[in-house]
Amino acid sequence: MNLGKVTGTLVASRKEPLLEGLPLLVVRQLDENGDPKGGYVVAVDSVGAGIGEVVLYASGSSARQTAATKDKPCDAVIMAIVDQWDIDGETMYVK
Repeated sequence: MNLGKVTGTLVASRKEPLLEGLPLLVVRQLDENGDPKGGYVVAVDSVGAGIGEVVLYASGSSARQTAATKDKPCDAVIMAIVDQWDIDGETMYVK
């Protein structure tokens, strides 16, 4: 599982039929401090996340384990909207 911030949406007018109806969001990877790291991923949104929200996402074969993505051709899925995280007793982020 990874932390990320939703930075945009992706619209594809033609796509694999198994992906029809699944919202696609652009997610910027974050480090444990909430700072950008790495690049961006396109993820299926299974929880109704919005632009600017910090999310928890899975990639690889784990992305196909949610009810929305089971047996679908996707490599990343947003599975939680983060309200808060703490490290060693220090609050790193609060929504």
